Amino acid sequence: MMRFIHVSMAVFSLLSVVQTASVNNCKILTQPVEIQGRDQMLGKWMLLAEATNNPGAELITKLLVESSWTKFAAANESDAIDVFEAEKMLGHCFTLKTKITLENRTLSIGPPMNSSARLLTTGCPDCLIYYVQYLMEGSTYGGLQLMSKRNNVTTAELEEFKKQVECLNLPPPMILSQEKGLCPEESPLSTDLTMDINNMTPEILEKIEKMISSAGSMDMLFRFISSLGNLADY
Repeated sequence: MMRFIHVSMAVFSLLSVVQTASVNNCKILTQPVEIQGRDQMLGKWMLLAEATNNPGAELITKLLVESSWTKFAAANESDAIDVFEAEKMLGHCFTLKTKITLENRTLSIGPPMNSSARLLTTGCPDCLIYYVQYLMEGSTYGGLQLMSKRNNVTTAELEEFKKQVECLNLPPPMILSQEKGLCPEESPLSTDLTMDINNMTPEILEKIEKMISSAGSMDMLFRFISSLGNLADY
């Protein structure tokens, strides 16, 4: 009986140590990086993995996005960064220009999507772990992105990101590859969405948010996209 109690206490003690270590590990992995200036963000970054608790946004990335990269450049304002995004979806390239502002060590993303972002700690020397939060249809959503200046990261670096996703209670990340190629920075064949998005009225933006937040609407959208793909086969 005493041996059973001794073993039970030992197991309980071990579990407590493991649990405490896990909690402490999450505290470290989700620690925001102190952004002293914009220089650490400048350059071209490949999006290699993404996790989000917005089902519609997750479905869009999973089914449509083939590759994506972002370029951060110094804006005229000392606290601002010009952002250029290029995504390849269904073989077509789409680009978008936005601006983010560094305020109180937090990145603020302007309209039409008013949101905030932070950089989290990482052991990857040339990576950005970009955590964004935004409000949509009365609900707050979060997303975590792994961006690197390389086309691929090591297994250990990816596993660290997956642990960060787990610590933030986000769904398993979607992994993007560069096998289908990246969109060029300048191409007459690319579709620039900047003007269309900037000219969106609040009513149109609200309809888009409702569509993304509604599983039924997203299902109709992807059935329509699938039908276009079937027609292209003829």
